Amino acid sequence: MPETEPLVVDFPLRRPGEAFPPPRYADYRSRDGLVVSYLPNGNKCWLVTRHEDVRAVLTDPRISSNPQHAGFPNISETMGVPKQEQIPGWFVGLDSPEHDRFRKALIPEFTVRRVRAMRPAIERTVDGLIDGLLAAGNSADLVADFALPVPSLVISALLGVPAADRDFFESRTRTLVAIRSSTDQQRDTATKELLRYINRLVDIKSKWPGDDLVSRLLATGSIAPHEMSGVLLLLLIAGHETTANNIALGVMTLLLNPQWIGDDRVVEETLRFHSVADLVSLRVAVQDVEIAGQLIRAGEGIVPLVAAANHDASAFECPHRFDPARSSRHHVAFGYGVHQCLGQNLVRVEMEIAYRRLFERIPTLELAVPTQELAFKHDVVLFGLHEMPVRW
Repeated sequence: MPETEPLVVDFPLRRPGEAFPPPRYADYRSRDGLVVSYLPNGNKCWLVTRHEDVRAVLTDPRISSNPQHAGFPNISETMGVPKQEQIPGWFVGLDSPEHDRFRKALIPEFTVRRVRAMRPAIERTVDGLIDGLLAAGNSADLVADFALPVPSLVISALLGVPAADRDFFESRTRTLVAIRSSTDQQRDTATKELLRYINRLVDIKSKWPGDDLVSRLLATGSIAPHEMSGVLLLLLIAGHETTANNIALGVMTLLLNPQWIGDDRVVEETLRFHSVADLVSLRVAVQDVEIAGQLIRAGEGIVPLVAAANHDASAFECPHRFDPARSSRHHVAFGYGVHQCLGQNLVRVEMEIAYRRLFERIPTLELAVPTQELAFKHDVVLFGLHEMPVRW
């Protein structure tokens, strides 16, 4: 057990102008045991920052993903993991064996083989967007004009959603993930609007099925009709915002480190280096459990900090250096254990194609503003860039 009382720290909401991951994460890792924090609602939670400890939390059966349990560390009423009565089918908020039923139904949609078959369509999507960039002139906002549309169009095609509805999904998703610039009421409204749209989509696909994920899930009957909207909303959000942020941050990083342009190892290192989903893997102890020598009582919340784990020097040499030559496949950017991201194969392919085609077709691409003027997302759950002015 740690010899001293645990350090009490502010909850790690990002601060404007602060580096990410924040330097204070290294201080937390250097201390014995864990550090303790308090959510905006006053509930206690433990922050886990070491790579080994994060993986231990994400695989321990005494630690739950289910927000039904008292003490679950949701950041606010509408930001975090919804309960099943709020959004049935939001399966990341379930533990085994309930969680396994959803995962088993969805795994065939995201296998390496299935994603490989999607490559030509993804390449056409990426090339079409680059055609648009080139036709519009010699400058663009790479976030709005490229990074956001790539995953939006890909996930829309996967779900059978018309491409014309992309702006609707993007605007509602941005509202959902904003911490400071959206209110609970605004996020609640955005969720209801997305669910209404998805319910209509499911109804259409049940009558006129096509070659898409929704139609295939309906045909198997493995997911109950009232759960479909929650499953699809989860896939939509998880498959859109995180990928867009990784694409934009990866392009920025390559522009700052041009020696790595064209190296496919960039994808894995970008995932580790930027760790956009730092505050996503929320947990609660359902039994007393010891992590890093610290006793965590049943009913206490746990927040594994993914970015802290992926910058742990005991797991990655010189972690603050962007080095695609390193072996970084053991990162936890996609989580770890039974809740590891289902769509990780798809995300990797989208990132790889986006980087390769963008720099092949626009070799003179450069940032249009100094990096210190870039608008980073300090007000949202998922780290990224609000805008990225570029020129060529």
